[in-house]
Amino acid sequence: MEDQKHLEAIIMTALSTLTPLQLTNLTHYSSSLYHHYHRRIFSLLSSPTLFSLTLHYLNSLSLHQKFVLIARHLLSKLAILVYFMQKKTILPPPSTTSMNLRDLDAVLLLLLLCELRQHEPGALDAPPSRWRDILGDYIAKDMLKLSSIESSKSEVIIKFVELVTKCKNFVNVMAYDVGELGRSSRILDSATGGEGKDSKNLAASVAVVAALPSVEVMSGSERECVICKEEMREGKDVCKLPCDHIFHWKCILPWLKKMNTCPCCRFQLPSDDVLAEIQRLWEILAKMSGAA
Repeated sequence: MEDQKHLEAIIMTALSTLTPLQLTNLTHYSSSLYHHYHRRIFSLLSSPTLFSLTLHYLNSLSLHQKFVLIARHLLSKLAILVYFMQKKTILPPPSTTSMNLRDLDAVLLLLLLCELRQHEPGALDAPPSRWRDILGDYIAKDMLKLSSIESSKSEVIIKFVELVTKCKNFVNVMAYDVGELGRSSRILDSATGGEGKDSKNLAASVAVVAALPSVEVMSGSERECVICKEEMREGKDVCKLPCDHIFHWKCILPWLKKMNTCPCCRFQLPSDDVLAEIQRLWEILAKMSGAA
């Protein structure tokens, strides 16, 4: 099990590589994100009906579904973090960074309940009908990190990093209870700098493939498609991957339906697999941290 301080250190070290503009952009995003979360939590706790419906929905989810919900929440934060940190990257697909309001409310309530149990173990022994009042009192004590945002740039970033590492620890712990341990341990072990890849092949994200650019083969550029070994004729449109390698469209599309890696350099494109994406993005952070 990774220590939260160790996880935070990896992210903070990677953040040290940011330019002032990148740091400012990330800070603005983090601040707006927390204000949005604060508004959702306030809405939950101020509306008995919304709170009851969200709690009922949360109770209807299996442990595995709760695990996936927090994993998706973690993935959305990692995707945006890496996007702001990389000088050259592709925008994360909306399916990675967005969550409908019902799921967002559910994951915020779940994290809030978990944090309350951590700080006040006996608080949730009360009947569920009293939980809304108990959570309201808990937030009033300002023990919940999401409940207030300082104007300081460093405070905003620290709170964002704490959210990411908290979710990563939840995913790691819950993996022991939902039958994902074998796979998740390989994925989450990358926090210590290991490669820990899942053995199965993954298709590239459909949204990412649809957004790949079409470029014209120029004179003097690499002319052979490494998939079919045939010449890419000058003036013809071909597909360009983020790593700058080009291929015939008819060759690369079937490849990306089975593999999310470049045939030339093994550059990884985003996939639609939540845990594999957590692994891929965390490895990027770990490498940036190591380089720093």
